[in-house]
Amino acid sequence: MNPKDHLKICYQAIGKVYSPFKDLKGMPIQPLGARGIVGRVDIFPEFVAGLKDLEGFSHVILLYHCHKNEGYDLQVKPFLDTEFRGVFATRSPKRPNSIGLSVLKLTGVNGCSVHLENVDILDGTPVLDIKPYVRDFDIWPADRFGWLDEKQQNARSHKSDERFGKGSDRIHQD
Repeated sequence: MNPKDHLKICYQAIGKVYSPFKDLKGMPIQPLGARGIVGRVDIFPEFVAGLKDLEGFSHVILLYHCHKNEGYDLQVKPFLDTEFRGVFATRSPKRPNSIGLSVLKLTGVNGCSVHLENVDILDGTPVLDIKPYVRDFDIWPADRFGWLDEKQQNARSHKSDERFGKGSDRIHQD
């Protein structure tokens, strides 16, 4: 691909996450491991009108920018494995575009605040978008889970460590 064909895309944060997680180390790696953890998103004033009718949903899809990541690796050692895997076959935050996604329980909307449960997100994380979770749109029966097939159940108890922070193990490819 010609480098000139790459598109540069800029996003604007619509709000900010408030959670009990002040440090990447020790955080749950998925909402499944954050059951009962409460947090909220405060939406910036110019976007608050977009919250109309959100409270009618039980869950939301939160898209956010993993702002503490620096750079990316095309092969990473994911939290639930000891082998290097292609980043696009993982949920690693250290990606070419550091976009995170969590499906969270919506417990209320109060003014500019969206109250959530099962929060697995670092405090201060910029929010890119909120979408309603709709079972008939968002669930597809899957029959293959790749290398995660026998490891996915470990997400409930596994915690984040320093592997995707500064100075992490990297594979350098020429």
